Amino acid sequence: MPGMRKPGTRFRGPPAQAINVAVMTALQKHPILSCAEAVDFEARLLGTETLQWAAMVAAGTGVAKAALADFAEIGDFPDAGRLLVLAGKGNNGGDALLAANEILKRHPAARADVVFVFGERPLRPLARRAWQQLTKDAGERVALNIGGTRDADPAVRYDICLDGVFGAQFRPPLDRVAARVLRWANQLPIRLRAAVDLPSGLNEPAAFRADFTYGTGILKSPVLGCAHAGRLRYLDLGFFDGADKIFQAASSHDCVLTPAILAPLGALRSPFSDKRSYGHLCLFGGSRDYPGAILMAVLAALRSGVGLVTAHVPASLAPAYAARAPEAMWVGWPETAGGSLALEAQKNLRARLERADALVIGPGLGRNPESAALVTALVKLARVPVLLDADALQPEIVHAAKAPLLLTPHAGEFARIAGGAELGTYASKTGATVVLKGPVTKIAQARDGCVYHSLFGGPVLARGGSGDLLSGLTGGLLAQTPKDRLLAACRGVVWHGRAADFLARHQGQTSAVVTQLLDFLPNVLRDVAIV
Repeated sequence: MPGMRKPGTRFRGPPAQAINVAVMTALQKHPILSCAEAVDFEARLLGTETLQWAAMVAAGTGVAKAALADFAEIGDFPDAGRLLVLAGKGNNGGDALLAANEILKRHPAARADVVFVFGERPLRPLARRAWQQLTKDAGERVALNIGGTRDADPAVRYDICLDGVFGAQFRPPLDRVAARVLRWANQLPIRLRAAVDLPSGLNEPAAFRADFTYGTGILKSPVLGCAHAGRLRYLDLGFFDGADKIFQAASSHDCVLTPAILAPLGALRSPFSDKRSYGHLCLFGGSRDYPGAILMAVLAALRSGVGLVTAHVPASLAPAYAARAPEAMWVGWPETAGGSLALEAQKNLRARLERADALVIGPGLGRNPESAALVTALVKLARVPVLLDADALQPEIVHAAKAPLLLTPHAGEFARIAGGAELGTYASKTGATVVLKGPVTKIAQARDGCVYHSLFGGPVLARGGSGDLLSGLTGGLLAQTPKDRLLAACRGVVWHGRAADFLARHQGQTSAVVTQLLDFLPNVLRDVAIV
């Protein structure tokens, strides 16, 4: 799976400082490049056939491991599974062939059908070498279908299709031969469709329709927002290891986050630490109409590693919450007639805020005007960083804040507060760190100049409460690093998304309860420790 790298699976090329790239070590960001930039980068990095073959082997192995890991979201890969490989002339075809070889090695009863879209004769040297390696290792378990001209057997159901027809050098439109084969493949019964680097044809009507697209070594910018790319995965092959210069040639400031950002969280803690060493998070939220959201945020905060958690909630709800999560300190706050947080105790705010290293405001808050007035008073008084979520994400509240802000809107909430502004522009205008939640979650911060993309998570998160878990988890991290909102935001998003991946692989996408994600947070940190 992405992020699980065993010895010997990473490509090792020449010293990266010879290439004009940037890696912010603390954040483990890798640049997202245009296809032209990626081709130029790889040409300089992989100057010999030996290096190119090593990179192809690493890519093929990575795609195989990632596809099998993602297949777990729909069940175990069958012992006698069937693969379909669509290969073009070049390196993407070689990557797909080597990925098939790796899957067949892991499943000795599995079989593969290989379609050379342009025939076998035009194969370039490394793609031909990959084909020879596959036939040598798998023998009769591999069948060749030149050009996809053979009629599909209606009894055959493929488990995985690997698309390696076109790579970064593809230029639209699709030619007639490739379009015919891709249409044929799109109509076949296939349980998981995996594209190598780019779905062949990109946004063309006949393009390969992927469930997952695996960016090998470099994530290429055309897959962002590509309708046929499915879910994106970045397979870090070590191309950017040790790089220490700014990637000035990139046409954008987009970066992709890697699981390595979480590695410090899984390390040993100081034997001389106590609860005050890891910060104090205070939360404000909850209402009679939305009682569950603040509880979920607190439960996630308790899993973040923060030392102390205090939650300010409507007084009538506090006893039930305390019974559910006694590890937190529950403060029963005066409430309105409708069961929302009231202004009545605002005179106590300053004393409350002096104890906090970070605040989370908004989960379950509701739209009561008195609660909104309380939140406005909070953000004016606070001098520690404040994470605003859900109903606290109102333009007037954001504009009133004196504290450093971390905002976690989904698309609808972002439209409400940003009024049509772009993510980076809005972050610069407000001075806030903004987490824009979505299928690909994006993080931006004023003066940083980069948009960070997290590719983790998936449809298992498309249910109520997942955002409340994210706000609590990220708030707990923020209380531990209050001077680095960007680091807390990126870690929170990656940790949350990786736990969602683990959850979906454990029991599927459909029959899951969002709070089960909490049980997989420790697994994520233990997994990243081997990176």
